[in-house]
Amino acid sequence: MSNIVETPVVHVSRDQLVETVAGLRDEGYVSALDVTAVDYAEHPGRGDLPPEVAPERFELVVTLISHAAPGRIRLRVQVPGDDPVVPTLFDLFPGTEALEREVADMFGITFEGHPDPSRILMPPDWEGHPLRKDFSVGRIPVQFKATR
Repeated sequence: MSNIVETPVVHVSRDQLVETVAGLRDEGYVSALDVTAVDYAEHPGRGDLPPEVAPERFELVVTLISHAAPGRIRLRVQVPGDDPVVPTLFDLFPGTEALEREVADMFGITFEGHPDPSRILMPPDWEGHPLRKDFSVGRIPVQFKATR
């Protein structure tokens, strides 16, 4: 018998993100465990979304935890590639400051209202966002030594 508990998933619009997170915080989800993103550029028609949720290029994924319940909840937010902006969760959970900067740095998703939107992983003059599917990683030729 497995002790694995499935994490509930809630699909939230960008406009409802802060209100939803505030409500969950008030219900006992007292910590933001993770804020990350996924670039679905190569899988625009994925079938794991409910019919009422239109797939977008990016998906913001926020995981909250409750110690009282105990439990976790995962929020999935569709973010369009031509307008990659979501509201910051910093005012609700100050611990998201670095996580949001990482998502901004790696995926180019901007967090509106974030107190420090500077790069955190890449140099300030770096062009592009390395975890985007269309980011060119370049090539380094592999050199093999001749065998005897």
